[in-house]
Formats: sequence, C-alpha cells, structure tokens
Amino acid sequence: MKWKKLGKIFNPTEHTLPNTCFEFAQSPQTLVFDTFVRIYFSTREKDKSGKYLSHVAFVDFDKTFQNILKIASNTVIPLGDLGCFDEHGIFPINIVRDQDKILAYTTGWNRKVSVSADASVGLAISQDNGLTFQKVGAGPVLTASLHEPFLVCDGFVAIFENVYHMWYIYGTEWTKSSNNEAPDRVYKIAHATSNDGINWNKEGRRIISDLLNAEECQALPTVIKHDNIYHMLFCYREAIGFRTIKGRGYKLGYAYSEDLINWTRDDTRLSIETTQGEWDSDMMCYPHIFACNDTIYLLYNGNEFGRFGFGLAVLEK
Repeated sequence: MKWKKLGKIFNPTEHTLPNTCFEFAQSPQTLVFDTFVRIYFSTREKDKSGKYLSHVAFVDFDKTFQNILKIASNTVIPLGDLGCFDEHGIFPINIVRDQDKILAYTTGWNRKVSVSADASVGLAISQDNGLTFQKVGAGPVLTASLHEPFLVCDGFVAIFENVYHMWYIYGTEWTKSSNNEAPDRVYKIAHATSNDGINWNKEGRRIISDLLNAEECQALPTVIKHDNIYHMLFCYREAIGFRTIKGRGYKLGYAYSEDLINWTRDDTRLSIETTQGEWDSDMMCYPHIFACNDTIYLLYNGNEFGRFGFGLAVLEK
C-alpha cells in the first residue's frame, strides 16, 4: 500500500471551536456526502479544576480537501451524566452509515483514582444528517468483561454481508517503570460481531501480533475492503516513555485478512513514514481509512497526539 502524503489539512488552533474548546483535533473520522466530506474529531476544553474534557466536533471539506465549508458551532454529542461511562469525554467517535441511519460508536471515558481513566463503547443515532447524535441509552454497548477487564474502547464498525463487525481495543495491564511514576496502560486489538449493531459477541482473543514487545500498545484500528482483501491500519507504541522519548511514540501498523478472522501483520507493506522537520516528524497516530470518489484516503494525526490537527494521504493506484 503505497501512500502519498498531501500534508496537514486542518489545524484547530486556527479556527473557532465549539464551547471553549481549544487545540486538539484527534482521531479524524469521515462521513461522505454527495458533494462534501464531514470529518469528525475529538477536541478539548478544561473544566473548572483545569482538567481536560473531550468533546466531538466536525469540519466539512469539499471533495478536494482544500476548502473548508463549515465547522461545527456546537459539540456533536453531549457528555454523560454524573457517574456515567462518558462523563469526562468522548474520544474517539466512529461514524457508520447503516441504510437510512447514521450511527455513532463513541468511546466514552471517565476519570479514576488509582489510574487515569477507564473507557467503554457507546452508541448514538443522528436524526439530522450527522449534525448531532442522540444516545441510545446512558450506558455502553461494549464494555469490560471477565477477560477484558478495563479500557474497552476505540470501536471501529463496518458492515459486511449484513453482519456488523467491530474492531476495538481492550486493556491488559497497567504498568510503570518506577514507583514515582503514574501507571500507563497496555492494550490490544480484538474483534466482535453483531446482528443488530447493539448486542455484541466478542471473539475473545487478540487478533494482531506484537512487533515491539509484549507490552506493545495497539490502538484505533480502521478497516476497509479493497480488491477482495480486508486491510487494517492501526497505531502502536511503547508502553513507557512514549510521551517524551523520541522513537517510542505512535507509529502506523498494517495487517490484512481474507476472511475477517485470521490477520497477518506486515508493517513493511504500509509505505508511509514520519517526515523529518514536519508536523508528523515524531509521531503518526489515530489513522482512519476511507473511500471517496473511487479513491482511498488516509486521515491521521501527527506530533503530540493531534494537538495541532490532522493530515491526509492518498493511496496511489
């Protein structure tokens, strides 16, 4: 898969965002219309205590991805009520067209005491063509279970042959390099299926092999079918030191499958690297692959986890 980078196309610091949000346009995800493409992303505001809250906004581009048509004036979906799984933020959100419906699978997170956060996957439906979404319920549709004890999140849903498929991540452990540091999470990619998009059956196993080590953190899978092969992009990093040590942050990974069950990882086929001196010189993360006008595109974040926006690449034919 040979990709040509088209550069950064959106910088949140150059625009007015909903509420009092500033910086961060994380995990860009698309909804393609006839004449434009809506790109949802997660941005941030600070609460009264100075801690971040994650909100979902969007930006509409024409299909050249060179002209911005509209930026959301309000957050797309409200955060959860007191004590709910999405009380402190929604990041990321995955948008799915399902016949005449537009679904949103949300990653809602809430703060914890001994560790930084926990997360689950929720569901919302839009009645106004994707401008806003209403939650199906106050709780999640996919969450922790006996062998996936925490951090069930990053759900990406696609419908193949009338079956809903969700690729998601789940936490396996919290780890730290010394007693003086806060614990960091380790998570892996898994798969679930559903007949209605609400009730899910977990496959119950990791589906992507490690490249770095057993504590490799794998995040935000995105899947597309192309030339009768299922292609997955995701990002991965070291568990410790990824925020401050160059080379330990997120990179993009790749796997492929012929049957949606067995996945072969081969990052060498991806052919996209960080660019020295550019906005993505230290990190590439939170990929989203999509088709538009018979062309396959890739959205992704760069340095500092998307603090200053997202960029676009195109798959060369």
